[in-house]
Amino acid sequence: MIKKNIVVLTGAGISAESGLQTFRDSDGLWMGHKVQDVATPGAFKKNPQLVLDFYNQRRKDVAAAKPNAAHTGLVDLEKYFDITIITQNVDDLHERAGSTNVLHLHGEIFKMRSVADENTIYEIRSDITVGDKAKDGTQLRPHIVWFEEPVPMIEKAIECMKGADFFVVVGTSLQVYPAASLLHYAPSYLPKFIIDKKIPAVQSYPNLTCIEKPASEGVEELKNILLLKPL
Repeated sequence: MIKKNIVVLTGAGISAESGLQTFRDSDGLWMGHKVQDVATPGAFKKNPQLVLDFYNQRRKDVAAAKPNAAHTGLVDLEKYFDITIITQNVDDLHERAGSTNVLHLHGEIFKMRSVADENTIYEIRSDITVGDKAKDGTQLRPHIVWFEEPVPMIEKAIECMKGADFFVVVGTSLQVYPAASLLHYAPSYLPKFIIDKKIPAVQSYPNLTCIEKPASEGVEELKNILLLKPL
């Protein structure tokens, strides 16, 4: 039997239950910082050590976190479906939970790269400091897509949408573009599900099921719907 394809877009809400803080739930502050002070190219140019310290702490936070029931619930669905996870998150909780096909739109916290060449990438589990150099002699930075930077993986994500039999959105406010635009690439006939503790204003989309619950509860409900309905 050929498995049907589910494309899942995940955001910060799916990792919040693992203790990783979102910034849009706290008036634009992310761990006490304004986003423009720690997550833009201008911030890195102005105060590189502040930005590096911020992501060094995020790296520690992610290392200490564990996947939650929402992550493992999506893994459970791999028994019955081909699952592609497109995540806005820079953590590795999907991978640690056991998901086998994960596309990171906004980079990965356990990687760093040259400021001159975005393809010169290294694994990193410790801290990055000012003066740490890539093999090309330039400063190393987190392998993170900051605000105001292009999102190189978005074209691959759009390509994934073409083979979807279902599209699921979990734990995202759908306020960050271009990730939020993936919903526009879902054909009108495609069954769509949005799981969030506060559903964004998307009710005008056809064939949409809204599950207004935290990610772990919502993914459990999604599993029940997909596995009990005729496919």
